[in-house]
Amino acid sequence: MGVVATKSYSFALEVIEIHRHLLETKKEYVLSKQLLRSGTAIGALIKEAEHAQSRADFLHKMNIALKEANETEYWLMLLKDSNNIDKERYNKIIAPCKSILRLLISIVKSTKSNLK
Repeated sequence: MGVVATKSYSFALEVIEIHRHLLETKKEYVLSKQLLRSGTAIGALIKEAEHAQSRADFLHKMNIALKEANETEYWLMLLKDSNNIDKERYNKIIAPCKSILRLLISIVKSTKSNLK
């Protein structure tokens, strides 16, 4: 498993924990479900990309993973700003989210340039 796959897997586990926390303590179902969907999709897409049928297929899957990571960042900010998660929990999870975003941006850019 590559670095981005490993990081996205660990990140997904943290997202699952936040989702569980939101359901049990805040009784928050809508935003937490969105976070769970997008936050766990990142790793699933990266895993799919490992067995892509072509470089173009790999790029497509990584682009979607990038979009999901960006969406996840949005849900995390919204949960923090609506006081559904505290700053400490937010700060703990936003750093790996941003790290994954940077890695995916780099992978997408380098793959695009290699396709030319």
